[in-house]
Amino acid sequence: MKAVETRWRTLWTTGLAFILQVIPLPMWLAAVRPPFAVLVLLAWSLVVPQLGGVGLGFALGLALDVWLGAVLGQYALATALITYIAIRQHLIVRNKPVFEQTLFVAGLLLLWEVVVWAIDGWTGQATGGWTRWLPVLTGALLWPVASTLFAVDGRSRRSAP
Repeated sequence: MKAVETRWRTLWTTGLAFILQVIPLPMWLAAVRPPFAVLVLLAWSLVVPQLGGVGLGFALGLALDVWLGAVLGQYALATALITYIAIRQHLIVRNKPVFEQTLFVAGLLLLWEVVVWAIDGWTGQATGGWTRWLPVLTGALLWPVASTLFAVDGRSRRSAP
């Protein structure tokens, strides 16, 4: 795959995931919405860490900050942090079975939510109830599908010639 094609695919899928992340939903459905943008960012960080880097994570986090009306830098910090960890561990995680990858991603999603929750608490925002943690679970449950789509296991999706 060409570098330019991969770069456009990265930006296109991240933009689509951002739209899925911020589109208005009914309250009962928004409570279980997985963090699509973070999942796609983690997938790209594990597959092509040069493109799905900390810079893309920070930019995506700033876009979430602006769109959701959060404290400026709140989502940017959380997203850049988990992207950094994913890039540091990408060679190890890519070679693990999908179940272990799911546990790794669930841990990163939990860390992302804990950072956002802590900043909400420190700034006097409402920290929410137990439903705040449901996206971590739904995101972890969605990871096997995302890893298949992005071929996170390090194998090519094409058959050998």
